[in-house]
Amino acid sequence: MLTTIIYRSHICANVPVKALEEMVAAANITNRQSDVTGILLFNGTHFFQLLEGPEESVTAIYQHICKDARHYNVVELLYDYAPSRRFGNVGMELFDLRRYDRQEVLQQVLDKGTTRFQLAYNDRALQFFRTFVEATEKENYYEIPPGDSWEFIPQEDAFSQQPAVVAKGADCSFAFQPIVDPFTLNVVSWEALVRTPSGGSPGDYFASLNDCDVYESDLKSKQVALSMASALGLQGQTLSLNLLPMTLVNVPGAVNFLLREIEANGLVPEQIIIEFTESEVISRLNEFKGAVRELKSAGISVAIDHFGAGFAGLLLLAQFQPDRIKINRELVADVHKSGPRQAIIQAIIKCCSSLEIQFCAVGVEKAEEWMWLESAGISEFQGHLFASPRLGGIPPIAWPEKKFEF
Repeated sequence: MLTTIIYRSHICANVPVKALEEMVAAANITNRQSDVTGILLFNGTHFFQLLEGPEESVTAIYQHICKDARHYNVVELLYDYAPSRRFGNVGMELFDLRRYDRQEVLQQVLDKGTTRFQLAYNDRALQFFRTFVEATEKENYYEIPPGDSWEFIPQEDAFSQQPAVVAKGADCSFAFQPIVDPFTLNVVSWEALVRTPSGGSPGDYFASLNDCDVYESDLKSKQVALSMASALGLQGQTLSLNLLPMTLVNVPGAVNFLLREIEANGLVPEQIIIEFTESEVISRLNEFKGAVRELKSAGISVAIDHFGAGFAGLLLLAQFQPDRIKINRELVADVHKSGPRQAIIQAIIKCCSSLEIQFCAVGVEKAEEWMWLESAGISEFQGHLFASPRLGGIPPIAWPEKKFEF
C-alpha cells in the first residue's frame, strides 16, 4: 500500500543553510534503500516535506525525522494513501523556494512531479503545496518553545491542605479537579467528578447500577457532590457538575431537585455549571431543550463536555447555545504535532467566538499542548498538567513558571 505523509517544521537557528544539501544527500540514500520517494521544500525558515512509499518504511523514516535536532515544531499535515507516486524520480529532492519567482514557483514544483494529471487537478497534496508556497496559512503557524522551557510544581494552599471529605453512607463519592486560567493564576471552576466510594471510575459507578436506576442515581449523586463541595468550603467558588442528558428528561422534577440541594448547601444557582457529554444520545431533544431552558431560567449555566467526541456537537450548538464547551481530550492530545487537530480546534474556537460561547481544553497533559492551545486563543484548561483529580478533596495546582527565557 502506497502511503503519503506531509509535514512542516521550523529549521533551528544554528543550522547553516548549506548543510541542507548534505542532509538531502543522506536522505536520498536512506530513502532509496527503503523505496521511499518525495520532495522537500524550504523557504528559509520552514521545511515542507512529502514522503511516499510502503507504509512501514514511510512511518519509520518519519519517526526518525521527528527526532532530528536540526528542526523543531514538526507538524503532521497529511497521512493518506495513493495509487501512485507524485514525485517518484529520486529518493528525495530539495526545492529551495527562495530561488524562484513567487508567481512561477508552484509550476516549478509541478514540473518535478511524475503524475502530472493528479497534481494538476484536485489532489490534496497539491493543495497543501499551494498553501505552503503562497504562505496563506502562516498566521496559523504557532512556533512554541520546547516543553522543558516551563516548570510545573504543585503548590499547596489553604484549600488543598484540608483533609479529604468522606461521603458516609453514600453509594458514590467525588473527586475534585480545577479548570484554570494559567495566565491570571485563577481557578475558573471546580469540577466534581463522580467516583465509587473507593475511588473507582465513573464507568465503575454506573456499571454497578440497574438500568432502571441509572438516571435517578445520577441525579441523586449530585446531592453528594454539593454536600462534599460545601464541606470543603467551596461556597464561594464556581462548581461544575456532570449530568447524563436524559436524566433531566427521565426524572420528574430534576431541575427543582437540583435547586433545592444547591440552596441547602449554601450555594446559589449562578455558581453552578451543569455539564452534558456530547456523545450521550439525546433521543428526546425537544424535552431536553425544555429542561435546559429551566436550568438557564433558574440561573444555572450549561456546558457541553467532551465536545468533538460524539456526533451531535454541531447539532447541539444549532439547537441550543450552551454557555461553554469543553474541547475533548482526543482533539487536545498532541495537538502541537497534528495539523488536522489544529485545524479542527481553530474551527471550534472561531465558531464559539462567533456565538459568544466560552471554551476550554480538557485533558491537557503536556506543556507543548498547553502552549499551542494558548497560542490558538484558549485561556482555560483542565488536565493533569495543572492538577489531577483528588478523591474527596482539593488538589494542589501546578502553575507554569518559566525556567529560562526563549
